[in-house]
Amino acid sequence: MSSTTTTGADLLRRQRLGWYAYGWASHVFPTVVITVFMGRYLEAVAGDAAGGADGRIHLAGIPVRPGSLFVYTISACTVLLVALMPVVGAIADRTGRKREIMLGFGYAGALSCALMWFVRGQNWQLGAALFAVAYISYSCAFVVFHALLIDLSQAAERDRISSFGWATGYLGGGLLLAADLVGSFVLDDRRLLARLALSTAGLWWALFALPAGRWLRGELRNSNPRPTDGPVLLAGFRQLRRTFGRLRNYPITLYFLVAFLVYNDGIQTVTTVAAQYGESELKLSESTLLSAILLVQFVAFGGALWLGRLAGRFGAKRVVLGSLVAWTILVIGAYFLKAGAAVPFYLYAVLIALVLGGSQALSRSMFSHLVPAGEEAEYFGLYEVSDSGTSWLGPLLFGLALQTTGSYRTALVSLVVFFALGGALLAGVPVRRGIEAVGNAVPERL
Repeated sequence: MSSTTTTGADLLRRQRLGWYAYGWASHVFPTVVITVFMGRYLEAVAGDAAGGADGRIHLAGIPVRPGSLFVYTISACTVLLVALMPVVGAIADRTGRKREIMLGFGYAGALSCALMWFVRGQNWQLGAALFAVAYISYSCAFVVFHALLIDLSQAAERDRISSFGWATGYLGGGLLLAADLVGSFVLDDRRLLARLALSTAGLWWALFALPAGRWLRGELRNSNPRPTDGPVLLAGFRQLRRTFGRLRNYPITLYFLVAFLVYNDGIQTVTTVAAQYGESELKLSESTLLSAILLVQFVAFGGALWLGRLAGRFGAKRVVLGSLVAWTILVIGAYFLKAGAAVPFYLYAVLIALVLGGSQALSRSMFSHLVPAGEEAEYFGLYEVSDSGTSWLGPLLFGLALQTTGSYRTALVSLVVFFALGGALLAGVPVRRGIEAVGNAVPERL
């Protein structure tokens, strides 16, 4: 018996290492691609292509400000993801092939990033297309990545495992960004630096996904395939329809998803436009921006672990609510940052980093308790809709505010509504009753 127990414990440890490794590998996409380089590089390429007196590019005959192209691309992708991600989750549950589905989408995203080396001149169309494929692939892979948290942890340890996984991702993204920072001192050509950073992010993602795939081998607790009638894709759509039907029986789970949709949209949008705001509004140098965002990665590593410990003492819900108050204060304060003031920008980077990873990691672990057993990937497909699939609202509001006012400050402060409304909704979620309703064990601290 002892030998069997030890073997099972060793397998679980190895699988957790694989899960952490994929977070390490893939987090370069939100860190290096989304937060730092893609928005500014796509704006620069589109700006070169802008013609006419209005300085706009034209997308399907619609004039678009070059600075709004990036967030509009995200908005278009997320509309598609609303339908796609829950189906991916349903297929993962139905087939039991979570590892293969996660890695398949992951490698598609990594290849798209690597091909960004060829985006140059005025070819904003190629840049937008590759970014769209990478964004969609990353989001679909993350559906399954989230669901694996339940396979790899018990209820009492989930806040800790989720927080450590998120912290590991920040560390991986931070190390590659550190190399990009060194490159910023060596290369005078900022566009060459951007192309190099975007393509090496894809290579990093693909390279470290290899050990993740190896270590995640073996039977997972909830990854048992179920028989299907006909093609698995059709079975996925049928399963999704049944999931939506059953979701009506779990109104508290649905209520949490709505709250998460709102406040997480604010978090995602602020992190997405941070570098663009720093460059275009605050007129900060490339080295300042890179070093500040690099600082975020390493402080966020500690911040995620810190908020995870606080959740063990006060409960995840209270800690997340506190983080949303901090987000609201920080976004309002960022409106008053002076152009060229690097030190206050560094201070804001540290403060945001302290709440960034923890608020997301604890939201994930909180939701995992509200998911019926055996339907993890399906429900995390709905969760990722709230995470990535509906995050078009924030970018759309930011883009429209920028397009109409021409002010990045006004566009940024408009996002406060997401934190205020999302926090109010989360405060009303009776988490304990929701966990009991789906039949899961209730952790000691909520």
